Amino acid sequence: MVDAPGGETFPEIAARTGRSLTTVQKGWSRHPDWPTPVGKRGRWNEYAPADVDRFIQDHIVRPAPALDPLRLYTAQEIHAAGGPSPSTINSERSRGNWPPADDTTGRAHRWYGQTVAAALKGRRAYQRSE
Repeated sequence: MVDAPGGETFPEIAARTGRSLTTVQKGWSRHPDWPTPVGKRGRWNEYAPADVDRFIQDHIVRPAPALDPLRLYTAQEIHAAGGPSPSTINSERSRGNWPPADDTTGRAHRWYGQTVAAALKGRRAYQRSE
């Protein structure tokens, strides 16, 4: 019996990463830094899993902003530190996907860094919902 090659096809990459086949095939693979195929299985090109993981780490995963856990931040300051834009924060708040502000005494709502980190941790992975 012949051993299966070590490459992954688009459907296998999509299943492993929890993304849709369309995202992998029509989005990620069209990026100029997408890895080159290492082989072919049927009609699908195969890609080295380590190369795919490196691509995902370099181009897809967004690093969490470095925030002081006990400092209060406005939406503008969160965005300046590498977080989502103020309009995204407001949109998430209106849908109940962002925590309530820790401080509402001033004109701008403010959140502790630890609150922001917890909110961002909850929305880091963009997994396919089935």
